[in-house]
Amino acid sequence: MTTPRRLFGTDGIRGTANTDPMTAEVALRLGQAAGLMFTRGAHRHRVVIGKDTRLSGYMLEPALTAGFIGAGMDVTLVGPLPTPAIAMLTRSLRADLGVMISASHNPFEDNGIKLFDPDGCKLSDETEREIEALMAADLAHRLAPPRALGRAARLEDAAGRYIEAAKATFPRGLRLDDLRIVIDCANGAAYRVAPTVLWELGASVIPIGVAPDGFNINQGCGSTAPDHLREDVRRHGADLGIALDGDADRVLLCDERGELIDGDQILALIARSWAASGRLAGGGVVATVMSNLGLERFLGSAGLRLHRTQVGDRYVAERMRADGMNVGGEQSGHMILSDYATTGDGLVAALQVLAVLVEQGRPASAVGRVFDPLPQVLRNVRFSGASPLRARAVRAAIEAAEARLSTAGRLLIRPSGTEPLIRVMAEAEDPALVGAIVDELCAVIAAAAQPAADAA
Repeated sequence: MTTPRRLFGTDGIRGTANTDPMTAEVALRLGQAAGLMFTRGAHRHRVVIGKDTRLSGYMLEPALTAGFIGAGMDVTLVGPLPTPAIAMLTRSLRADLGVMISASHNPFEDNGIKLFDPDGCKLSDETEREIEALMAADLAHRLAPPRALGRAARLEDAAGRYIEAAKATFPRGLRLDDLRIVIDCANGAAYRVAPTVLWELGASVIPIGVAPDGFNINQGCGSTAPDHLREDVRRHGADLGIALDGDADRVLLCDERGELIDGDQILALIARSWAASGRLAGGGVVATVMSNLGLERFLGSAGLRLHRTQVGDRYVAERMRADGMNVGGEQSGHMILSDYATTGDGLVAALQVLAVLVEQGRPASAVGRVFDPLPQVLRNVRFSGASPLRARAVRAAIEAAEARLSTAGRLLIRPSGTEPLIRVMAEAEDPALVGAIVDELCAVIAAAAQPAADAA
């Protein structure tokens, strides 16, 4: 039987800052264990550490740094940069490990730690289990002697390296000179680099969410709160709106009318464009179980396949590598284009959509509506304590809902891997049926979770 991971979830370690497991003590221990595990060979080992704009980053960054130095690793600090920038720098600097301190789209109270291997890929479940085992072991005799301790230094041109790498993904010969773009950086990690990339490619840029103060990351802005973006696109007469999340590894778009374009539509648009130009590898795309059935039907009609994985962009990336595919992503906006990046990169994905706009000379409202999605409803139920999915009443309600949907749609109930939430999703041709099923299931789950919440 496989040992479950205690600290790591679907996207690294995550939790409330200064509360287990997001404490300086855990970060120190993680740096020691991961540093020892990725010390392989006689060369001088290096780890790259980046972060987003949360206040707690000032606590976790030095703790991780101390852990890696104690394990004998040199530390390269790059400050606030997008998660994909850390993956890129890990490869380009020939580092042995990359670390991103971020809780992505979560509020500022939370933080997280994501790890990348020397190829810039997120770690496998098995590797994470091995790191957890090391963290629980006695490491005193394995840490570096005084002469072998690591050093820490700051890489001053890190942002410039990522800016040039992102610009290089935009097709040569094309420019954004005639486009007005609103970009919402969620007061997060991309607040400086993302507007710069768009401006240097020629766009007229209206940046919002670019005044981080340690507390306002994702607060009423970014890809999880797009209303301000939609309003600003309409108010400024912009051609496109781009919303990133706190660490800029995912993206949501809106057209010139302020209508949203989700990850499924972005996947379909890029797949169709790349297939037409002969760039799409593997005859399809990879997405998760959350992606709309309409996407699967659209791809099928184009002779392409949709390969589904469990939720989590690293599972998408693993499947892409296994099947030789270069386009994958999630409905939530994680877009992995492996020709350019090893992990989700919201800015690079937006640039691919902008390239289609420029090439076709059509508005985003015409380009971004690639397929008609089936009615789909997704709601979250927060809980504390034990998972309410174990309750008999919840299991019975799920079985009844599945019977009502039968073969006409899909039902997906799953716990979040990053927050104490149960995610309830249903889709079918009949929107009234979908809404009723989700409402009823959420009510049953909430009732089952209530005692635990009261006890907490």
